[in-house]
Amino acid sequence: MTELLKNIFPVMLAPPTQVRFDSVDYKNIVNWTPPTNRSSLQFYVQWKIYGEPQWLDVDGCQGIKKPQCDLSVVTSDPREWYYARVHASSLPSSKSAWALSPRFSPRWDTKISSPVLRLNLTEQGIVVRVKPPRQMVRKMHSILHYEIYLLHPSGQEEAFRLNCCSNKLTLKKLTHKDKYCLQAQTLIPLQAKSSARSPVKCVTTL
Repeated sequence: MTELLKNIFPVMLAPPTQVRFDSVDYKNIVNWTPPTNRSSLQFYVQWKIYGEPQWLDVDGCQGIKKPQCDLSVVTSDPREWYYARVHASSLPSSKSAWALSPRFSPRWDTKISSPVLRLNLTEQGIVVRVKPPRQMVRKMHSILHYEIYLLHPSGQEEAFRLNCCSNKLTLKKLTHKDKYCLQAQTLIPLQAKSSARSPVKCVTTL
């Protein structure tokens, strides 16, 4: 009798939870939490522009097993706001309701990753180079700066401004055979936006 009822009224799955965009450097990934640990679960993802009535399937994210989907290609316009939604399905006939993400803006919601420092020692001092950010970050922002933080052996911190994507900054007039530590931060002045500081890197001068 129970099996008969299941065939007549398919069991409704609980929907995925915590559907959200996680975006770093304009790589826009939608993540969610599956409703159960069943290995037979499949997920279907759709997206739309805020204000538009039509939902569109995300290519490559129909009937997938992994609880994430890359929407970078379809959510690349920084002027728009987007939604994503996900539903779960378990063969042969169970499926969930759609679960909706919060509204997402690539321009305002993406996080900028910390810059990567490269340090070289010369007789003149410390030569600082910063690895350029992802091409998408440079494409979206015509003006980028790096703030370079130098921590002296005394504990005093000094800041230097470096334009992206300048070749290098040479820190001179440093004490010989002393330990100096550096960090960097990406600044986007037109949006008053910045990355977290990079991990501390320390060197001992020649």
